[in-house]
Amino acid sequence: MKYLFAISALFFSYNSFSELMFAEMVDLKSGEDLGVIEIYQSKYGVVFTPHLQAAKIHQAGLNGFHVHEFGSCASKDGILGASAGGHFDPAKTKKHGFPWSDDNHLGDLPPLYSDAHGNMKTPVLAPRLKLSDLNGRSVMIHVGGDNHADHPHVSGGGGERLVCGVIKKK
Repeated sequence: MKYLFAISALFFSYNSFSELMFAEMVDLKSGEDLGVIEIYQSKYGVVFTPHLQAAKIHQAGLNGFHVHEFGSCASKDGILGASAGGHFDPAKTKKHGFPWSDDNHLGDLPPLYSDAHGNMKTPVLAPRLKLSDLNGRSVMIHVGGDNHADHPHVSGGGGERLVCGVIKKK
């Protein structure tokens, strides 16, 4: 509820009320609320706009960012955010790749940029996604960058799951 006012303000900045979704993002280690990611459909694909005061993300630069298959951020079997499942992959490609290529996870997104203070404000575009793909799923920010390949490490080589939010309709 802390971000209700901010979400309401964002809500009025778009043409259609039915076209806005959001995810309240939480640090998986501390449980601290870090802000919100607004999500809307553009004519070019789905836009994810972070409004994160993510001081816990100590590494300035790029961090892996993905849509995960389930709408849960709970830890499981000692793994932070494991209940979110893997990257959203309805075509069962079992392959990590670029957000614009057709032969990989649909949940592969461009990385999010964190400034020197840990803030994330720069929007990213997912050209293959539609809002209808997102309800009941989660978004995850990983430690470190993403090489959009399964080599040398599977799922882009990003580090552990760091920040998660369940995607909801507004």
